[in-house]
Amino acid sequence: MQVLHDAPLAPLTTFRLGGPAARLVTAATDAEVIAAVREADESGTPLLVVGGGSNLVIGDKGFDGTALRIATRGVELRGTTLELAAGEVWSDAVARTVEAGLAGIECLAGIPGSAGATPIQNVGAYGQEVSATISEVVAYDRRTGETVTLDNADCDFSYRHSRFKADPERHVVLRVRFELEDAAGMSAPVRYAEVARALGVEPGDRVPLADARETVLKLRAGKGMVLDPEDHDTWSAGSFFTNPILTEEEFAAFHARVRERLGADAEPPGHPAGEGRRKTSAAWLIDKAGFTKGYGSGPARISTKHTLALTNRGGATTEDLLALAREVVVGVREAFGITLVNEPVTVGADL
Repeated sequence: MQVLHDAPLAPLTTFRLGGPAARLVTAATDAEVIAAVREADESGTPLLVVGGGSNLVIGDKGFDGTALRIATRGVELRGTTLELAAGEVWSDAVARTVEAGLAGIECLAGIPGSAGATPIQNVGAYGQEVSATISEVVAYDRRTGETVTLDNADCDFSYRHSRFKADPERHVVLRVRFELEDAAGMSAPVRYAEVARALGVEPGDRVPLADARETVLKLRAGKGMVLDPEDHDTWSAGSFFTNPILTEEEFAAFHARVRERLGADAEPPGHPAGEGRRKTSAAWLIDKAGFTKGYGSGPARISTKHTLALTNRGGATTEDLLALAREVVVGVREAFGITLVNEPVTVGADL
């Protein structure tokens, strides 16, 4: 276990923003993770768990406590069951499942971050969510001091949410188990229209796994959503805001605002999101509220490739980023009556 004091945290995040941690512990085994958590809890020291840093916004003053960087490794495939240590690189794990001919997470290719973060956020993209394939999550329960195994139902998954996100002080994820599908080298049914168009198939069709993964990677790269240290459009947390889910009444009021602002024929995106609810597009809202690609004049700007990504153009501070985020939130609310919710976790910083 490595321990550093007054350690920079910005290099551990994809935003490359934030001040230092009073103490940074890097744990390479589950036992080291548990020991570091117990030490912090027993001493009453604030604890920040850091994985891949792709969903984290740290304030400019840093973190006055122990930052625990989970660097555990381990990939095990048993038939169609995949077990990942929390510190495994997610995009690498997806590539391995494709190579093994197993379907279920191939459209989650290229998403930055660690495996342990995927159940917390219920990571999803291009028609897939990890909640559809996670069978169990092994975690350290800080309340009981025990290692527990939670099945899929226990995780309380919903859109970009889980029990881990609802109660972030309780569990530290150690391992994640997935139940995948052997479809003779073919993907899960393609659910996302953009992916289907790019592949030249109909929604619901299956395609070779490698084709699905490569297509998603190309789509993500075109939006600046695949990490590239030379491309400031990838100095981000990916999608900064979640797609709003509205009741039918709320969607009707929103629809009226859209037509008032954009014309009688304007039709906002709307997709079923459970009984009596509809999901609309945060990217569409941002763009139609006037925050187009590349918006901004300072060191924090909207991506030149995708309106849903806020980026550090180099030399930004966290406050620069948050000022831009606030401007977008206020602008969308004034234009359409919808308040956007940030997807990344903020530490020592408030939107």
